[in-house]
Amino acid sequence: MKAQPPKRRSAPRNRTTPGQGLALAFVLVSVILSGCKREDSGANNAPNTPQAKTKRIGVTLLTAQHQFYQDLRAGLEEQADRHGYELVVTAAEQDAARQANQIDEFIVQGVDAIVLCPCDSRSVGASILEANHADIPVFTADIASLSPLGTVVAHIASDNKEGGRQAANLLVNAIDGKGKVAVLSHPSVASVMDRVDGFKQAMTSYPDINIVAELSTEGKRDRAVKVMEDLLQSDPDLVGVFAINDDTALGALAAIEAAGKLDQVKIVGYDATPEARVKIKSGAIYGDVIQHPRRIGQLTINAIHDHFSGKPVPAVVPVEVGTFTQESG
Repeated sequence: MKAQPPKRRSAPRNRTTPGQGLALAFVLVSVILSGCKREDSGANNAPNTPQAKTKRIGVTLLTAQHQFYQDLRAGLEEQADRHGYELVVTAAEQDAARQANQIDEFIVQGVDAIVLCPCDSRSVGASILEANHADIPVFTADIASLSPLGTVVAHIASDNKEGGRQAANLLVNAIDGKGKVAVLSHPSVASVMDRVDGFKQAMTSYPDINIVAELSTEGKRDRAVKVMEDLLQSDPDLVGVFAINDDTALGALAAIEAAGKLDQVKIVGYDATPEARVKIKSGAIYGDVIQHPRRIGQLTINAIHDHFSGKPVPAVVPVEVGTFTQESG
């Protein structure tokens, strides 16, 4: 019996029906198209697409201790939040060297702008120049730079010469237009120099008033107490004092009260802080020139925003001042 040759296995048949084949093709096409869409979507959100960077603004205040600068900072922060800016706030505490170091640090950090309240209006120019070299725009608030070095985009501050004139008018009323008066100053600060200039200019219209002293208190309350004590001894006939800020006015008041001369020596201050307003309402201080530090802060950020947007910014942005007395309060 002949052996039968082995049967050949036939190749497996394709069990896919024509309808199933079309369905599979449709799925494959859909997957491919879906992948393309994901690729396109990924391209639109690629990491290399430039994103808007948050602007960072370095701020160095004269001090964080005075109510005026606390209010100015509040205005800066309020307006920065509206524009989506980040603030890096420091305070030099009236130390020019410390402030120079703060500005150096802002330059190293690469901030987009600097807001400066100079501790020394004459020496600050070197730091401003360094910021200029780093292409960082500088804005001064409240206190101007008087240095020939460096360029400031804009200065935002009270109209301090007008404030000085208004302070003179208040004191004239307080002393009935005659007698010896003194000025408690802070001559390294430009805004104070403007106040004193305005005060002196207005006083030239009153020949019966004699400015017998102009002494620095550095804007500090404890220093003002000591200076006022010495003034009361050297000029016992003194009838009036112009204090260039409320810390100075309150320090002078402490010395005058201690000497028992509250009825004799009238005080005019500057700022109208809450503490000073209480003393004005009680009659211990005759009156104050009102500043609007929160508004100064807001306008400073607005000027920076305009500069970032390519809009022209005025070199000086003056802020109106007013007066506060027992009657107006």
